[in-house]
Amino acid sequence: MRILIVEDEVKTADYLCKGLSESGFLVEVALNGLDGQHLVQESEFDLIILDVMLPKFSGIEVCQRI
Repeated sequence: MRILIVEDEVKTADYLCKGLSESGFLVEVALNGLDGQHLVQESEFDLIILDVMLPKFSGIEVCQRI
């Protein structure tokens, strides 16, 4: 299962990435809404963990765009 984490707090993103990776998931991280949107356009993900308050595009804008 491929998971995308879109989270601007580096410690939170790292914590989620580490825990999910240790559980066997393939995880990618984007630190802002623009990068998150680009990753979604380039690849398929089974799950997206999307923060609402992000730089560049808010999580709500990213959700609407994808």
